Amino acid sequence: MTPRERVLCAIAGEQPDRTPRDFWAEPPTWNRLLMHLGHGDRERVLRELGVDIRHTDAAAPREREVRPGVFRNMWGEQYVYQETGWGPMREDVKGALAGAESLAELEGFDWPRVDDLDYSQLAAQCREHEEYALLYGSADVWQRPALVRGWEGMFIDMVERPEWVHYLCGRFCDFYLEDYTRAAEVTNGRIGLYLLISDLGSQTAPLISPRMFREFVAPYVQRMAECVHGLGGKVLFHSCGAIQAFIPELIALGLDVLDPIQPVAPELAPERLKAEYGDRLAFHGGIDMQRLLPGGTPEEVRAEVRRYCEVLGRGGGYILSPAHLFQPDVPPENLLAMYDAAP
Repeated sequence: MTPRERVLCAIAGEQPDRTPRDFWAEPPTWNRLLMHLGHGDRERVLRELGVDIRHTDAAAPREREVRPGVFRNMWGEQYVYQETGWGPMREDVKGALAGAESLAELEGFDWPRVDDLDYSQLAAQCREHEEYALLYGSADVWQRPALVRGWEGMFIDMVERPEWVHYLCGRFCDFYLEDYTRAAEVTNGRIGLYLLISDLGSQTAPLISPRMFREFVAPYVQRMAECVHGLGGKVLFHSCGAIQAFIPELIALGLDVLDPIQPVAPELAPERLKAEYGDRLAFHGGIDMQRLLPGGTPEEVRAEVRRYCEVLGRGGGYILSPAHLFQPDVPPENLLAMYDAAP
């Protein structure tokens, strides 16, 4: 199989020739890994690790420094950079609208337009990675609005000012509907997977109630899923944390692949996930980023990889990937062991 065929086969719930693989890493992690390998060629790394997916996106406007050491992106997310030893890592601070006192203030913000994105390289990326599955974008319909608004403000708004939340989520959703449609047009429908993000869980439980999920998240997830399916693509939905209570509803809303299946609860163990949802959902991730990958031995990593591939990959339905982007504290030996063990 080609990498593209392998990924689409697994998502369809059919047995591919081997477990498909993906690779997500923070920039400092890339720096550490390339220093370990002794070269600077990322594409060579992906090919040597047998990675089947390539990530694409339209180029966004550059961030700007709004005060010393604090940067803002086009959405109004604000953050600082912390040094890791292998390069800086972003750390979020209060967003641009954390102090907003009226809906008019939200409406008057300098919101980005899809025309601000640069799609000029997308077609070339598709040609360059013709044999690979392509994952596009970084659409977020709840978490990123919360980062711009500030988490405290967002949680209060959901109770006291729901119209503010719907304004923000709708603004983001409308943008990404147009973004994904334009990307599909530019690439003649070549993109197979579209990313949809909203972190809904903490380490122990959902961040919001089922009622709030249904009011403030579900309608926008459904609109995005309907759009992606209309473009001929599949939805890869990313949410960290203990979100097991939301999985049946997320399936009903139209997601195709769940990422990163962070192993924080027994209900998110691969055996439970496969038994309960394996006939309706594909999975992406699962290899523990909090303890195993940074602190385990290479053999412990290999054993867990074999477990996930054997359990979730039985009959198709699994893409090997870490349970979040590879972080800088992951030893390169453990990162390489993860792919070395994959069947």
